[in-house]
Amino acid sequence: MASLSMSQIRIGNCASGFGLNWAGKVQGGPSRVGFRVFASETQATEPDLSVTVNGLHMPNPFVIGSGPPGTNYTVMKRAFDEGWGAVIAKTVSLDAAKVINVTPRYARLRAGANGSAKGEIIGWENIELISDRPLETMLKEFKQLKEEYPDRILIASIMEEYNKAAWEELIDRVEQTGVDAIEINFSCPHGMPERKMGAAVGQDCALLEEVCGWINAKSTVPVWAKMTPNITDISQPARVALSSGCEGVSAINTIMSVMGINLNTLRPEPCVEGYSTPGGYSAKAVHPIALGKVMNIAKMMRSEFDSENYSLSAIGGVETGGDAAEFILLGANSVQVCTGVMMHGYGLVKKLCLELQDFMKKHNFTSIEDFRGASLEYFTTHTELVRRQQEAIQRRKAIKKGLQSDKDWTGDGFVKESESMEI
Repeated sequence: MASLSMSQIRIGNCASGFGLNWAGKVQGGPSRVGFRVFASETQATEPDLSVTVNGLHMPNPFVIGSGPPGTNYTVMKRAFDEGWGAVIAKTVSLDAAKVINVTPRYARLRAGANGSAKGEIIGWENIELISDRPLETMLKEFKQLKEEYPDRILIASIMEEYNKAAWEELIDRVEQTGVDAIEINFSCPHGMPERKMGAAVGQDCALLEEVCGWINAKSTVPVWAKMTPNITDISQPARVALSSGCEGVSAINTIMSVMGINLNTLRPEPCVEGYSTPGGYSAKAVHPIALGKVMNIAKMMRSEFDSENYSLSAIGGVETGGDAAEFILLGANSVQVCTGVMMHGYGLVKKLCLELQDFMKKHNFTSIEDFRGASLEYFTTHTELVRRQQEAIQRRKAIKKGLQSDKDWTGDGFVKESESMEI
């Protein structure tokens, strides 16, 4: 990590302009940051959606989450052209030959009786693995994208086996393409756990600490650790990742699930040759769960880490600007969307930006920082809720005016009691 923090630099809404990159690393606090300078000719009249996260400037906080929407050059180029703030590519590893996907690998839950085919999609399960494309192909496309879009943020998602040399090689090869940051997939809920990949690392804090140590000793760009929700207390691995050198955490990845059983065939779905396996659940139905997990991480980060140097990227069921605003109110620096793009297309970002700006106008917010984390202080323990309510009841009783019943009249205070019921 490098010691220069650009999170304090505010340079307006700079969706276009010129860019200058810098990345470096010294000992000390979190400091692998991108150095990026932008210029804008006109003053924005709309609320400013631009954000600077670990020194990386984005025109808006909306990020393509790792998955099919970032699976190749063509779709990532489309994302940039549509205006997404950043793109996280589908997860890569050294040996794509070991990655073998099946079809079908998606199943959807719809609102309505018995999951009517006409109902709104509220849940989405996948049993898809990481990228099955050769690493050299993906690296070539990363390099091409950075050459064509030098002022846009491209983040590589990587995952490897429990092997220090393999992690170091993968980081080195990915960084040579010019990517702006790296997201570490410690959270894929299915596929290859026997090789200590994905959630197998994210659920084991001792293992996570060791692997994060390898990664952060090697990397020269900002590193985000992607957290699994399939754990009792998500703040524990998040704390380990940040303490082990990561500049940020992303949360949440998909939730382990079984989408359903076909009541005609009696087979689970998605059904592959009559069989299935638990997969990752996403879309609108997971949003409240994601809010809870992000809140837990944000409270931990606020109390234990310097918010200027560490970041939080929120994920989970985002389909509207309001969904994103909720995450930002909890302290998120950026908001990732993956399943939402698969359902609504890359043009969704325009709707998200407009709706988020409408929310900001309603509350007279001019920048994301104006309201980031504003709702976090209103979460407390149930015991504290009881105490607060009891105190509020006592206060209301103390200032109560008028008589509640005829039985409350007294002879001595009759005049004052009459006056207390006047308008």
